[in-house]
Amino acid sequence: MANGVQLSKMVSLNMNVRGMGQSATLAINEISKKLLQEKKAVYRLGLGQSPFPVPVPVVDALKANADKKDYLSPKGLPELKESIADFHHRKDGISVHPENVMIGPGSKELMFILQLVYYGEILIPSPCWVSYIPQARIIGRQVQIIPTSYENRWKLTAEDLDRFCYDEHDTYRPRILILNYPANPDGCTYRDSQLKEIAEVAKKYRMILLSDEIYGQLHHRGDHVSVARYYPEGTILSSGISKWCGAGGWRLGTFSFPPDLDWLLEAIAAVASETFTSVSAPIQHAAVQAFRNDQRIERYLWHARRILARLGTECHAMLAESGIRVWPPEGGFYLFPDFSPYRERLAKRGITDAEQLCERLLMETGVAILPGTAFARPEDELTARMAYVDFGGAKTLTASETIPLEAALPDDFTSRNCSHMLKAVEIMVEWIIK
Repeated sequence: MANGVQLSKMVSLNMNVRGMGQSATLAINEISKKLLQEKKAVYRLGLGQSPFPVPVPVVDALKANADKKDYLSPKGLPELKESIADFHHRKDGISVHPENVMIGPGSKELMFILQLVYYGEILIPSPCWVSYIPQARIIGRQVQIIPTSYENRWKLTAEDLDRFCYDEHDTYRPRILILNYPANPDGCTYRDSQLKEIAEVAKKYRMILLSDEIYGQLHHRGDHVSVARYYPEGTILSSGISKWCGAGGWRLGTFSFPPDLDWLLEAIAAVASETFTSVSAPIQHAAVQAFRNDQRIERYLWHARRILARLGTECHAMLAESGIRVWPPEGGFYLFPDFSPYRERLAKRGITDAEQLCERLLMETGVAILPGTAFARPEDELTARMAYVDFGGAKTLTASETIPLEAALPDDFTSRNCSHMLKAVEIMVEWIIK
């Protein structure tokens, strides 16, 4: 009987992963690299990787700590956890105790382990980041997708959440709601009042909020607000250095827990001790500098924000002026255009869904974007995500640093420094409307 049970579990796990392909963002990056190796023109708007270099003080800290070789605690380097707790107090106005911080090899891994150790269902607004749902399905967790609409800027409303959660027979069943803002894939974010209302609903149903704020420091106006201000007892704040610090390949993510969820922290740490053990010691020591109150990093951030704000505004304008439905970005480096106004014209070319649109666009023009289906949108919807990051980040950052932050960027700034990116949007628009 024991062998039968074991076999049953193995079969179940295999069924959860059978037929699962590579993450859409990584797959499009590999395809783009292959086309480049074939000497073809490629515009890489598929992978959401920061174009900016890691700030010099953080790189210097990595060099200085390259000799660190000891295993660290699965929860993370104490000095780093203190730096992160101070960072969230300074940036987000929330109280985090260093002992309630967990360090992982990217927030992606921490999210996976959270879903592994938690026993409830996962609520995810759609569109959503590509890996939330596959992670839950690998583990075998029940996923409930809450659809949003273009009219609501692809954002979850408190009313929709309340309506979705109401169940007179099982009001308080265990749930985790995942919020991501500024959002991947649409670049939109929540207003302060909206976060307050969502927090009230979360309290009402005693659910856990996993607040994925990895793009928080890239809010274009620097006005990011964390929902943890309004639901501190039930919010796990997820962050890291991959986006705002340009260090995606360093693989360091953070979870900050409220005291009442310390049991979840301990469960994640236990799994960490049996899997990844701990994050690279040199990376953790260097990350201390990233989270410190360093004016050089603050200036780096303000320059990055104004570059992304200007470029995002111009890319949005090019799409919107052609009749494509798209909201202007408020943070991060994504746009989520809806090509449905051209549905009939595209259908005459044999294009009836977003996957066909993205495949044909890449093959015929070299512009790589991802279909909305990768972000849990309906198969017949003509939405797609574009990451406006295909420009020389180091060069553009240097150009911005010659212009005082209190002054506006000149009108020709993006045409001089981000021409490849603007050309990609121009090609895409011409291809769509032809």
